[in-house]
Amino acid sequence: MAAPIVVVATITAKPGHEDDVEKVLSDVASAVHAEDGCLRYALHRKTGAPGVFVMVEKWASQEALGAHMKGAAMRQLGAGLRDHLAAAPDIATLEVVPAGDPVIGAL
Repeated sequence: MAAPIVVVATITAKPGHEDDVEKVLSDVASAVHAEDGCLRYALHRKTGAPGVFVMVEKWASQEALGAHMKGAAMRQLGAGLRDHLAAAPDIATLEVVPAGDPVIGAL
């Protein structure tokens, strides 16, 4: 069985565009949750930085992540965020390093 893939995407809004970015990110969440292989898609705001959003994702496989990246929700996200970001999103793809308790030691 393929190992799950964790993605952490940091999205920074232009000053004054924070509400627009949050709305776009929130609006696509239900569609992404329904995608095959989506195990987690959770939006967060960086404490003390109202314009910095962090999406923590977990995908069942690299194939599921690849399908997500090419899907309708991502096209909607790209179009909706186009004029509202201060920079391109910072996207990190992570591999689990087993350590400690296997249940709480990994996403």
